[in-house]
Amino acid sequence: MSNTLGKIFRITTWGESHGEGIGVVIDGCPAGIPLSISDIQTELDRRRPGQSQITTQRREADKPLILSGVFNEVTLGTPIMIMVKNQDARGKDYQETEQTFRPSHADYTYEAKYGIRDWKGGGRASARETVGRVAAGAIAQKILSTHNIEIVGYVKKVWNIVADVDPGHVTREDVEINEVRCPDTAIAKTMIERIKKARKEGDSLGGVVELVARGVPPGLGEPVFDKLDAMLASALLSLPACKGFEIGSGFAGTSMTGSEHNDAFYNDGGRIRTRTNHSGGVQGGISNGENIVLRAAFKPTATIAKEQSTVNKLGKETTIKGRGRHDPCVLPRAVPMVESMVALTLCDLLLRQSVNPTP
Repeated sequence: MSNTLGKIFRITTWGESHGEGIGVVIDGCPAGIPLSISDIQTELDRRRPGQSQITTQRREADKPLILSGVFNEVTLGTPIMIMVKNQDARGKDYQETEQTFRPSHADYTYEAKYGIRDWKGGGRASARETVGRVAAGAIAQKILSTHNIEIVGYVKKVWNIVADVDPGHVTREDVEINEVRCPDTAIAKTMIERIKKARKEGDSLGGVVELVARGVPPGLGEPVFDKLDAMLASALLSLPACKGFEIGSGFAGTSMTGSEHNDAFYNDGGRIRTRTNHSGGVQGGISNGENIVLRAAFKPTATIAKEQSTVNKLGKETTIKGRGRHDPCVLPRAVPMVESMVALTLCDLLLRQSVNPTP
């Protein structure tokens, strides 16, 4: 099982949903980066459960403990280990899943691969694993900020409700103005009501997180297998419930002609720019200096309160009804997760570029 991401800025996450704790080890972080508990706590608070009526009601403070790699709130250049204790685990809520596979969960596939699994809340397959990613992402964003790179994610779509957001000008403050993290305030109200309705009906909803990365310099990414867009896709599709990725025009580009889609270059006071950004800031797998604009699609939460058909470990047909606590829609809490995965990818590539500058 691969639990590590990155080549220079490397992270390894550990822990299970209902175990003693969960966390991450970060190796390759440069020395001298100012880093406090509050830097990490701010991002974990945006990801944590129980933050509103439209998220899971599991109550976790998610207080990070930095065990190594930081001295007097400055990184040492040595491995950084961060731990968050699980305080509101209820493994007994999942007793039924010890023998029965939940539809669209990782229960069956983990059993098929390993012959054993932690059935309490899904173990490593739970979105609780992303605590470590978000903690590491907070550090990556600190590094990126020293290069004036800014990352802003937001909810673009819930179910069939689509927001109108300008990725060129949206701010973190715009995103955090409501509990669904959608800067389009009028549409956000409709999203919130629809999520509440799904929860009341014992059902769930999916949607899309859109993200913009501004200030990314040209030259990041490799020409073939480590293309920037390929690495971003790999990072985002590793998130629980993420089922789709597109960058720039994405699938909509298939309905355009080449003359419509091509991004014409021009000289902007000595800086090479493009007049449009259908490429989403990446051409030939390498950043071109324009805003990176991407979208990640998330399926409806698999755990629902409605009775569903399934089978048990013996192959006997049965039914199961979701118990425990779950998000009726993962989108609001997915925003900091998407931001973190993009930050981790860009940080690793930025440090690679520093070590091996383009000739």
